[in-house]
Amino acid sequence: MAQCVQSVQELIPDSFVPCVAALCSDDAERLTRLNHLSFAELLKPFTRLTSEVHMRDPNNQPHIIKNLKIAVSNIITQPPQPGAIRKLLSDVVSGSQPADGLVANVITAGDYDLNISDWSIKASVPWYSNWKDTLMEMKESSLNTATTPWFESYRETFLQSMPASDHEFLNHYLACMLVASSSEAEPMEQFGKLSQEQHRIQHNNDYSYPKWFIPNTLKYYVLLHDVSAGDEQRAESIYEEMKQKYGTQGCYLLKINSRTSNQASDEQIPDPWSQYLQKNSIQNQESYEDGPCTISSNKNSDSNLLSLDGLDNEVKVDGLPNNFRAHPLQLDSSSDPSNNIDGPDHVKSASSLHETKKANPGIIHGACLTLTDHDRIRQFVQEFTFRGLLPHIEKTIRQLNDQLISRKGLSRSLFSATKKWFSGSKVPEKSINELKNTSGLLYPPEAPELQIRKMADLCFLVQHYDLAYSCYHTAKKDFLNDQAMLYAAGALEMAAVSAFLQQGAARPYPAHYMDTAIQTYRDICKNMILAERCVLLSAEILKSQSKYSEAAALLIRLTSEDSDLRSALLLEQAAHCFINMKSPMVRKYAFHMILAGHRFSKAGQKKHALRCYCQAMQVYKGKGWSLAEDHINFTIGRQSYTLRQLDNAVSAFRHILINESKQSAAQQGSFLREYLYVYKNVSQLSPDGPLPQLPLPYINSSATRVFFGHDRRPADGEKQAATHVSLDQEYDNESSQQWRELEEQVVALVNKGVIPPNFHPTQYCLNSFSDNSRFPLAVVEEPITVEVAFRNPLKVPLLLTNLSLLWKFQPKDCSGKNDEEVKELVTSEPEMIGTEVISEFLINSEESKVARLKLFPHHIGELHILGVVYNLGTIQGSTTVDGIGALPGCHTGKQSLSMSVRGRQDLEIQGPRLNSTKEEKTSITYGPDRRLDPIIVEEMPLLEVFFIHFPTGLLCGEIRKAYVEFVNVSKCPLTGLKVVCKRPEFFTFGGNTAALTPLSPSASENCSAYKTVVTESTSVCTALTSSASSVDFGIGIGSQPEVIPVPLPDTVLLPGASVQLPLWLRGPDEEGVHEINFLFYYESVKKLPKIRHRILRHTAVICTSRSLNVRATVCRSNSLEDEEGRGGNMLVFVDVENINTSEAGVKEFHIVQVSSSSKHWKLQKSVNLSENKDAKLGSREKGKFCFKAIRCKEKEVATQSSEKYTFADIIFGNEQIISSASPCADFFYRSLSSELKKVQPSAHTEKQSVEDAVRLIQKCSEVDLNVVILWKAYVVEDSKQLILEGQHHVILHTVGKEAYSSPQKQEPPEMEPLKFFRPENTAVSSRPSVEQLSSLIKTSLHYPESLNHPFHQKSLCLVPVTLLLSNCSKADVDVIVDLRHKTTSPESLEIHGSFTWLGQTQYKLQLKSEEIHSLQLKACFVHTGVYNLGTPRVFAKLSDQVTVFETSQQNSMPALIIINNV
Repeated sequence: MAQCVQSVQELIPDSFVPCVAALCSDDAERLTRLNHLSFAELLKPFTRLTSEVHMRDPNNQPHIIKNLKIAVSNIITQPPQPGAIRKLLSDVVSGSQPADGLVANVITAGDYDLNISDWSIKASVPWYSNWKDTLMEMKESSLNTATTPWFESYRETFLQSMPASDHEFLNHYLACMLVASSSEAEPMEQFGKLSQEQHRIQHNNDYSYPKWFIPNTLKYYVLLHDVSAGDEQRAESIYEEMKQKYGTQGCYLLKINSRTSNQASDEQIPDPWSQYLQKNSIQNQESYEDGPCTISSNKNSDSNLLSLDGLDNEVKVDGLPNNFRAHPLQLDSSSDPSNNIDGPDHVKSASSLHETKKANPGIIHGACLTLTDHDRIRQFVQEFTFRGLLPHIEKTIRQLNDQLISRKGLSRSLFSATKKWFSGSKVPEKSINELKNTSGLLYPPEAPELQIRKMADLCFLVQHYDLAYSCYHTAKKDFLNDQAMLYAAGALEMAAVSAFLQQGAARPYPAHYMDTAIQTYRDICKNMILAERCVLLSAEILKSQSKYSEAAALLIRLTSEDSDLRSALLLEQAAHCFINMKSPMVRKYAFHMILAGHRFSKAGQKKHALRCYCQAMQVYKGKGWSLAEDHINFTIGRQSYTLRQLDNAVSAFRHILINESKQSAAQQGSFLREYLYVYKNVSQLSPDGPLPQLPLPYINSSATRVFFGHDRRPADGEKQAATHVSLDQEYDNESSQQWRELEEQVVALVNKGVIPPNFHPTQYCLNSFSDNSRFPLAVVEEPITVEVAFRNPLKVPLLLTNLSLLWKFQPKDCSGKNDEEVKELVTSEPEMIGTEVISEFLINSEESKVARLKLFPHHIGELHILGVVYNLGTIQGSTTVDGIGALPGCHTGKQSLSMSVRGRQDLEIQGPRLNSTKEEKTSITYGPDRRLDPIIVEEMPLLEVFFIHFPTGLLCGEIRKAYVEFVNVSKCPLTGLKVVCKRPEFFTFGGNTAALTPLSPSASENCSAYKTVVTESTSVCTALTSSASSVDFGIGIGSQPEVIPVPLPDTVLLPGASVQLPLWLRGPDEEGVHEINFLFYYESVKKLPKIRHRILRHTAVICTSRSLNVRATVCRSNSLEDEEGRGGNMLVFVDVENINTSEAGVKEFHIVQVSSSSKHWKLQKSVNLSENKDAKLGSREKGKFCFKAIRCKEKEVATQSSEKYTFADIIFGNEQIISSASPCADFFYRSLSSELKKVQPSAHTEKQSVEDAVRLIQKCSEVDLNVVILWKAYVVEDSKQLILEGQHHVILHTVGKEAYSSPQKQEPPEMEPLKFFRPENTAVSSRPSVEQLSSLIKTSLHYPESLNHPFHQKSLCLVPVTLLLSNCSKADVDVIVDLRHKTTSPESLEIHGSFTWLGQTQYKLQLKSEEIHSLQLKACFVHTGVYNLGTPRVFAKLSDQVTVFETSQQNSMPALIIINNV
C-alpha cells in the first residue's frame, strides 16, 4: 500500500470516536450561521483534546486516554442513502489529485523515470536489478514516500459515513448537546422543548434513526451567547439558573461572536474550518433526498456501454460520443467535473448547496469569531468531555460490568454448565461453511450478549483495549454459539483490532479473525460495506507489520463488480504493496496499476485512470511487450482526449503508430483513425500555429538523394539520349571513381596539365556515399529533385496528399548582397522557387517507397530544404474494424480524404563521423551534410547529346558509322566541347581535314563506312601507297589520345542550336559486354567564378561477338636484290582464322584488303601461290597470306619528325579502301597509341639499363611494321543479307616473333619454389641475346642449283660460290668468316657428303652501316650427291666496341647443291 500520513496506531482511534449529537434551537443556529457554520461545524476543528485524560476502569484502576477526539454532528433522522454515499465518495476521490498535478506526460524512452505520485526515481536499462536497488533505497528512506491522498480521503470519508447498525454500537450517540441562545425569550423553556424532542427521537418507534448507545443518553445543556449583540448579565443569570437545574457538570455558557461581521476585514483571523469543510461529510447534511430516479445504479449506467476486447473501448450509443459519457454515479449529466458545464441540477439538496458555498473561496468562515472565541470553544469541548462525557462513559462501563457480573451468577453459569455437559469442556469454533445462514438473527436491545458488546465498544472508544479485547472475545463466543453471524463477524473484527492495539503487544495480531469476519460479511451477510471496512483496517495493520504480500492479497480479494471505485482504489493500493515488498515486484505493480486504471475509468474517474496508466507505462515501456504498450498508450490517448489534454493524447497515439506494431491490420487502422481524429482537433485549436511533426510514414533521412538537373529524355526511335546521371542509377563506387578520373584528365588538359587547387569533381546526384561537406551548386532555372525514402510500418495503407517540399530561401541580388528577408512559406513565393506538389501518394502496407519532389529555382541565392509537408490520411471504408469503436467523426464514406491532417516531417541528415584528428577519434563528432542546402548560381549552358543509329552489338573489329547530335538547350552559348574516354580506340569523329573524312556512308558501293576507290583488276596483288600524318588524327607527339576535342563549327554552340556530327565506332577486340564511358566537357563563353565547366556523362554498352583472329610474323628474305639493288627485304606471313560462332549469323568473311602502315616499311606485293583471287573464309576456316615487304624510299622516310606513316594497300577485291583516310587510319592510330602505351613503360626502363651498343644490336631485330586487315562479313538476318565491314590490326615489333590482333590469354605462371635466402644483386646483363646478335649480319649464298661434272675425266669438281654479307645495323661491324668445318662428333668425319672449301679458310672484313659485301669462294667436290653449302661460320662484333660479341650466324635455310656425273 502507499505510504499514509497517519500511522495505523493513529488511524484506528481516529476512525472510532465517541459520537455526540447536537440539537439546536433556531436562535442558536442563527448565531452560528453568522459565521457560515452550523453548531456541529463550529466545534469541528476543536474536537481533539490537547491533553491526556484520566479515568478509572471497573476495577478502579487509573486509565490514561491520549489524543482523544469526539465527533459532534447534527441529528439527522433519515439514514443516509447508499447512492448519496457513493456520490460523496466519488466526489472525494475526484477532488483529490496528486499535489504536483497529473503525471500526464507520456514517458519518453531512454532512461526510465518511475513517477509514482510525488517521488520520482531514475533507473537505467538493466532494469530489474536497478529497480530493485533503487526501490529498496526508496522504501528505506523516510523522505521518498509515495502517498495517495485520494485514497486516504476516501477511507476517512468512508469510515465517517458508515451508517449506524444494530449489531455494533461504535457510532451510536453517547450524548446529546442541547443548544439554545441567550437571546431567546425563555431559554429554559427552550431547553425543555429540546430535551423532549431528543427523548421523542430516541424512544419513539417512528424514528429508527439515528441510533443511541444506551436509553439514558447524557444530555448536556449549552447556552450560546452573542458577545457583540447580547446582554451578558442576562446570559449569566440564565446560566446560573441552568446550573441550579442541571448541575454544574451538565451545562455550559459558551460565548461567541466577539466581533461583528463587518469588522472581519480589518483583521485576518486564521480559518481552521476550511480543511474540514472541504471534505464532504455525510453527517452534516440535514436533508438529502435520494429518490430511486436520481442516482442510476451502477448496473443501469453500465448497461448502455458495450465493452469489447477488454480494451475499455466503448461503442457509441444513441449517437452520443462515448468519450463524453456521464459519470456513472452523478446526479445528472451536466455535473461531470470533466466537462465544466454549469447546468441545472435535478436534485440539489440543502446540504449540497451548503457544500457549494463552503467550497467557494470567497466565503470566510468564523468571520465574527476572535482568537479568544476560538479558545472559548476549545475550552468548552474540554469541559464537556472532562465533566460530562467521560464520567458518563465511566459510569456506563461500571453499570454494564456490574450487570454482566450479576448475570453471570446463575443463568450464565447454568447455561454454560449445560453446554459443557453435552458438548465437552471446549467449544470448537465451527467453520463458516458449517454454520447455517443465520445472519438474520436479531437480539433484543436488552440481550445480555449485546450488553457485553456495548461494554466492549465503550472500552474500545476510550482506548481500553485489553478490557475491550476480552469482552469482544467473550461476545464472539456467545454469538458463534447462537450462530448470529453478523454479530460474530463484528466481534471478530473488533477483537482483532483490539488485539493489535494493545499496549506492549500482549498477543499477536489475529489475522485469521479478520479473514473470517471479511468472509462472513461478504459471503453470508452480503454486506460489502462492512467487509470493506475490515479490509481497509486489516490491510493497514498488515502493512505496518511489513506483510505487504498478505495485504495485497487481501485488497485484491475484495475487488468485485459491484463498485468500480472501491475496486480501483484497492487495486491501486495492492499495486503499491507489490512495489514496497522486500523484493519489489515491479511488473505486478504495473499490472495492478493497469487494472486499477481500468476500474477508475469505469467509475468515471478519468484523471485517476490516466495517472494509473501513465505510471504503469513506465514499467512496460521498452521491454518488447508491444501489445501491452499499445493497449496502455491507446487508453492514455483516449483518457487524455476525454480530459481535453489533446497534446498528451496525440503523443500517446503517436507512440502506438511509430513502434513496430504487432497488431492486426484492422486494429492498426483503428489506431490510425483515432490518431488522425485527435490530431485534427488539436490542429483546429491553433489553425495558425506552426505545422506539427507527423509520425508517419517513417523517413529514412540518410537515404535522401538530391539530383540537380532535368530528367533524361526517353529514346525517340533511333535517337537515343546520353545516359548522363539519373536517380534510377544505383551508386557504384568504382564507376564514380572512373568518372572522377576522366574529369580530372580533361580539366588537367584544359589547365595546361595541372589540376587547379580549387577543383572539385562535378556531382549531379548527392547521396549518402557522395562527398556532401560543401554546399552544392545548382543552376537557376534548372530543377532540383529530392528523392525522399518513405516507409510505412503499418499493415494499413497510408495516403499522402498535397505532398511537397518545405524550404526556406535567402535570395541574393545580382550584386551578390544578401537580402535580409527569409522566405519560408512555399505557397507565398512561387516566383522565387517553384514547388512541385504530388496530389496523391499512396504507400501500401509495410511498403518502402520513394517520392521524387522537385523545386524550380527562379532566383539566385541560398536555398535550404527543410523537410516535407503533406496531408496524412488513410483509405477509408475498405476495411471494417472489429473491436474498436471509432471516435466521433471517424466514420467516413468510401475512399474519402476528410480524415486527413496536415503536418510536416523534417529531413535531418547526420553527416559522416569525423575520424582524422586525435580529438575527433576520442570523441564522437559528425561533420556537416549539406546536400539539402544548395547555392543557386547564375545561368550556365546546358548540353544535351543524342546518338543516332548507335549499335548495341558489334563484331570484334567491326566498323560502324553513327551520328551524334549536340544540342544547347540553355540560354547561354557553350564552347570548348571535348569528349574524354578511357577507350579512345573505340570511336572517332574523323580526321582534322575534310579531305580525310568521307562525306556520308552512301558515297560508295554497299554504303561502306570507308573512303573507297574503284580499281582495275590488273593492279591486283601489288601495293598502292599513300601517306598520312598521325597529327591529322589527333595522335600528335605528347598529346593525350583520351581527350578528343569535338569539331564544332566555329567551336561555339549557340543557345537552342544543334549540330550533327558523324561518329565511327569499332568493336573492341575482346568479345563480351563492354561498358564504355564518355565524358563530354564544356564551358560557358562567359567565365563564371562558381562553376568553371560542366560535364555530361554517357555510358555505352556494346556487346561484341567473335569475328577473326589474325596472327602475323615477319622474317628476313634470303633474296637480296630489290629495285635498287639494296638489301633489306622481308616476308610477312599472315594467318587469318574465322573464329566466329554461328549464333551471330555470319555466313562468311571476305578479306578485301591488307594494308601496311609504317614509317620505314611497306608491303610490296602478295606472294600467294594460289591463283584464287577471292579470299573467303567460312566458319572455322583459316587462310594463310604471304607478303613481301620492302623499305620505304629515302624521300618518304625523310620527314620523320612529322610522324608521317606510309600506308600500302594490297587489294583482294575490285575496290580500294583508302587506309590513310578516316576511319581506317583513325582506328589504326588509336590502336597503335593504346598499344604503345602498354609497351612504353617496359621499353623505357630497358633504355636506361642497356648500353648504346646493345641498343644498336637490338635495333637490328626490330621492325615497326603494322598490318591492317580489312574485311567484310556477310550476315543473314531476317532473310536479308547485310554486309558488315571491319578491320583488325597486328603490330609487328620484332623479326621472327609472332604478333596477334587480339590480346592472348596469359597462362598463369607456375608457382616457383619458395626461396629462404635473399638473392644476390646481379647486375643486369648487358650482353644482347643470341637472337638479337644473329640478325646483326644477314648472309646469302649465290651458286648454281645443280652442276654436271665428268668425274671420270676430272676427279675434282670446283664450284664458284658468292657469299653476300649484309650489315643490318646502323653501325660499323667487324666480320670474321670461318670456312673450316666444325666437327660436332667423330662420326661426322665419315660422312661421304662432305666437301672442302678451297683458298683462305678465314676472312676478316669491316662492313659499314647497312653495307652489302660479296666474297668469292670455291667449293671442291669429289663425289656426286646433294650437298649443303651453308657451312661457313660468321662472327661479328661492333667496330668501336672493346668487348667482342661473337656468335656464329645461322643461315635461315639450308643451301643445297646437286652434283651430277656426266
